[in-house]
Amino acid sequence: MNHRFRTSIRLLTIVFAVVLPMTAALAGQAPFSSAKASATAKKWTAKTSDGQPDLQGYWTNSTYTPLQRPNGVTKEFYNPEEVVQIEKQAAGREEAQTEPGTIADVHYDFTQFSLDRSQSAHLTQLRTSMIVDPPDGRIPPATPEGLKRQADRAAERKRMGATTDAVENMPAGTRCIVMAGSGPPMMPTGYNGNYQIVQAPGYVMILTEMIHDVRIIPLDGRPQLPPNVRQWIGSSRGRWEADTLVVETSNFNGKNPFQNASEAMRVIERFTRLDVDTIDYRFTIEDEKTWARPWTASLPLRKTVGPIFEHACSEGNYSVRNTLAGARAEEKRAAEAAAKRGLK
Repeated sequence: MNHRFRTSIRLLTIVFAVVLPMTAALAGQAPFSSAKASATAKKWTAKTSDGQPDLQGYWTNSTYTPLQRPNGVTKEFYNPEEVVQIEKQAAGREEAQTEPGTIADVHYDFTQFSLDRSQSAHLTQLRTSMIVDPPDGRIPPATPEGLKRQADRAAERKRMGATTDAVENMPAGTRCIVMAGSGPPMMPTGYNGNYQIVQAPGYVMILTEMIHDVRIIPLDGRPQLPPNVRQWIGSSRGRWEADTLVVETSNFNGKNPFQNASEAMRVIERFTRLDVDTIDYRFTIEDEKTWARPWTASLPLRKTVGPIFEHACSEGNYSVRNTLAGARAEEKRAAEAAAKRGLK
């Protein structure tokens, strides 16, 4: 056993010792209910040193609630019995993916290290969808321009070939460039759906665990960046409206489009701390080049355990290179087998 391998084993032992108690604690969290929270929790009144509502801490947006209302579901909320059944089914699907020999009661798979699984995921406010406007819980119809862009992108992906044909074909998230959880909007991810919020006079910082992206949001009323300056997660400007932090983001580069949006997409986020354990997070998407009307979604950020550790992604484990190498090896074996059968 060489020195590097021994060091890796020691590090994994330390990380497991830290993470497993955290995930076990998260397993006991109850589904978020705004009605219950408002009835039992005191209104949040804590302020920062400069007198703003205190949003600071570690938060998670893990949830089983889908962005859009499922087909065949016509109501806005599930009843408690339906919630229990849906979460039981989701946990069962995850358990079926778990390798034998792992800890069954934690639903944790060591072969997929750091997946949140069902430890912290719940249905959000018993809602059938995150989308609250339009009332049908669905993304509005696409404009003709939006439909054409979607078709053009699909044709380009087909022209480029399979995902494993070249590194350029791999999604931005697979290449560790940017992930959906980074936002905006800050969407739940399969794992590492955690955030740290830090406030300072004139600024709010949001650290995303996934890809460890950082958003620095100025609150001093400065103008937006020029239209020709585009960024992966856009450019954000914030302001306070009473006890709600409002963040408007534009200037996306269009290389990682959210739900097929255009570069003209604008995201308006609203953060309102309800109590010690909950921030009401909602966002509105505006993009007249893609959808017939704006639409709004809502989900809570729930207090979780910190700190957030670095998410090294494929820069550390070489997964992209190994994925491509594996694909080439499979192609070679298939060609050799075909040659043996005389099917050159």
